[in-house]
Amino acid sequence: MTKILIEDLEHILMHTESLWDEMNEKRIFITGGTGFFGCWLLESFSYIVEQLKLSAQAVILTRDPERFKQKCPHLFNHPALEFYQGDICNFVFPKGEFSYLIHAGTSTNARLYQDNHLRMFNEIIEGTRRTLEFAKVSGVKKYLLTSSGAVYGKQPNIMSHITETYEGSPNPCNISSSYGEGKRASELLCTLYHQQYGIETKIARCFAFVGAYLPLNLHFAIGNFIRDTIEGKKIEIQGDGTPLRSYLYASDLMIWLWTILFKGKSIFPYNVGSDQEISISELAKMVAEICSPQAEVKIAKTPLFEQIPERYIPSVQRAYLELELKQKIDLKISIKKFINSQTEINYE
Repeated sequence: MTKILIEDLEHILMHTESLWDEMNEKRIFITGGTGFFGCWLLESFSYIVEQLKLSAQAVILTRDPERFKQKCPHLFNHPALEFYQGDICNFVFPKGEFSYLIHAGTSTNARLYQDNHLRMFNEIIEGTRRTLEFAKVSGVKKYLLTSSGAVYGKQPNIMSHITETYEGSPNPCNISSSYGEGKRASELLCTLYHQQYGIETKIARCFAFVGAYLPLNLHFAIGNFIRDTIEGKKIEIQGDGTPLRSYLYASDLMIWLWTILFKGKSIFPYNVGSDQEISISELAKMVAEICSPQAEVKIAKTPLFEQIPERYIPSVQRAYLELELKQKIDLKISIKKFINSQTEINYE
């Protein structure tokens, strides 16, 4: 592991150490353990188990264990981690009891589903249903769903920060809503299983993030910008650069997810992300300034006069007031950490 990743793991441990006693002698089942969220969950779990000398095990569902072994051999061979082959929608339940379950197994790769929105919708719902059924029969006490800010639909431009009490929703007659509507249905399933079976179902509505393991070749703007500067290319923005976004660093993300799993209220969604807004054009310029000051930033369109920028910014007051969670690493430092990680970590 790189030095910067060790620093990040120490950061996660420092801010969650008091939570981990209840994990001793327990097992946790994790879906999506080989993706961006998942790799960070496994890195932090294995590190913390070692540092606190806990007797705990994570079982990770994956379609292709051998591929992950090639990608992250240090995780694949870690004694606290066991990889279990299966598909999220129909996996055979592993034997034994589990006390915790984190369901992070939904792909956010828009390219995989751009021609098959029905598949995306079905996989989100059936994967959640399958993991809840597994939680019911395996003794899971605390279940965490990584949901999404997409459940809110389009954020009104006059709303600076979207709160958990906002009752907007994606347009159900637009096929691009398949992801957001799937997550909404998943949250409802969590509510029903909590009500009927007493499982503590926690919900994290996740926004945008940056850090090691984030793909550089998909639809994540910050990943694409960093890739272009590393490769010596100009940064190209296809739109007008005015949309407003925010980014939480991955080690802060882990602090939030572990805290919500252990201490969050059931059926009480928490927005997870940064409330510090930045426009896409400002983000591109920041990446260029940090990574390659001579890099050119090209914006394809000119903003319309008096246009109100599109927003996707969460309010995180609930997480702060209920769980004392807040952003600890600012965006410039986050970008520097991410760039530094590229020399040691292979991104697929």
